[in-house]
Amino acid sequence: MTVTGIAPARPAAYKVTGARVLRSEWAKFWSLRSSWITLSVAVFLLVLFGTIASYTYTAGATAGGPPGPNSGDSDAVSLALTGVTFASLAVGVLGVLLSAGEYSTGMVRSTLTAVPRRLPVLWAKAAVIGPIALVLATLGALAAFGLGAPGLDGEKISLSLGDAGVLRSLAGAGLYLGLVAVFGVALGVLLRNSAGAIASLVGILLILPGLASLLPDSWYDTVSPYFPSTAGQAVYALHQSSDALSPGAGIAVFAGWVALTLAGAAYRLVRSDV
Repeated sequence: MTVTGIAPARPAAYKVTGARVLRSEWAKFWSLRSSWITLSVAVFLLVLFGTIASYTYTAGATAGGPPGPNSGDSDAVSLALTGVTFASLAVGVLGVLLSAGEYSTGMVRSTLTAVPRRLPVLWAKAAVIGPIALVLATLGALAAFGLGAPGLDGEKISLSLGDAGVLRSLAGAGLYLGLVAVFGVALGVLLRNSAGAIASLVGILLILPGLASLLPDSWYDTVSPYFPSTAGQAVYALHQSSDALSPGAGIAVFAGWVALTLAGAAYRLVRSDV
């Protein structure tokens, strides 16, 4: 029974907050089967290739070859992290699918209708996938190192977790892969096309360093340490060569590339129609 002259109570309006946007992106991420599959593939490749490289290491083989039967001078950490390149492609592609996938399905219209300010959506996507990739990749790196350690028993390159720099390198691999996932999100929003963003990711991380080797040696030696993948490798390398960046400088340079791409993605997200 309603009292005359008194308006019925109305439900309080829902306010869009950063926490609610983050919760929404978290739910979307884990509701997709591709998230589970791609993350599992990334960790599996990291552990698989690291373990195989450790068990197939041959001391005194020709230097410069890939880890395995023809391995050259190396160390237990670099062998354990052999799968980082493959894992980086997996988590990068996952980041692309998380962002550009909404443009392919048209779901981005509903997302941006619910969050008119738009930018919180980008920050939430990055905040969801970055830490998840970081934690799982770090656990994968630790597992690859632990499983491969028995294969190096008696070898001069054998190391334990307590040795100087080992934990820093394994954690650095996780940090690098977490940033690669965020990089994929930024490329997806910037290009708004899954195929184009994945091709750009592969080109930047894998093909660019190879093409740059065509430059004169003096130019290549100057610019190559600042390529995204080269700077990222410095983050998790146990020993740095004379022309490589330090781990701190490497993470700063790679994080700068990610931040620059995020800035471009944010600008296009705000300024362009969906």
